[in-house]
Amino acid sequence: MLTNVAAVLLDGAHPFELGVVCEVFGLDRSDEGLPVYDFAVASAEGPTLATHVPGFTLSTPYGLDRLEEADLIVVPAGSHYIGRTYPPALLDALVRAADRGTKVLSVCSGVFVLGAAGLLDGRRCAVHWRHADKLAARHPLAKVEPDVLYVDEDPVITSAGTASGIDACLHIVRKEQGPEVANSIARRMVVPPHRDGGQAQYIERPLPRSQCDTVGAV
Repeated sequence: MLTNVAAVLLDGAHPFELGVVCEVFGLDRSDEGLPVYDFAVASAEGPTLATHVPGFTLSTPYGLDRLEEADLIVVPAGSHYIGRTYPPALLDALVRAADRGTKVLSVCSGVFVLGAAGLLDGRRCAVHWRHADKLAARHPLAKVEPDVLYVDEDPVITSAGTASGIDACLHIVRKEQGPEVANSIARRMVVPPHRDGGQAQYIERPLPRSQCDTVGAV
């Protein structure tokens, strides 16, 4: 049963992607009969972290030891996650978590942290379409799927950019606690409980030229 959730951050964390996780798992909705999660935000790099917004910092009393008790660990997106190195203690903690069956979810560029831990090797994975080529080059053993919103390769779940983190979080709730719980959370968030399609609809492409003269003027 999903009861304990931790989001783990590095310097340069993106507040929106963190906010997605906080909104799904960090609010007390017991007044509607919904489950209450033991939720915490943990840091892999000290008690105060910079975000990608100038002057906006995040503070938390929790460190990596908080991950050991979690049923779900979420790695939100962050700036420069694509090319940076990561604390070995964080990577070790993620590997231990996956080995014991804890779910590990990435949102957007958080997937590069999972890749550095070796958790993408041999697995299908999702990432923002802008980062798909870089992820494939950096982690050639990963099976990158650039057109999907999220991929569930239990216990590793990966999602594409920004709002697809909502899709992946609701998917986990739906899978672990049923569609009624997921639908109720989605209703409170005023978002669809499930989105059809994938990222292809959001990729900018040139419009095809018409080969027909009969409606050319129109």
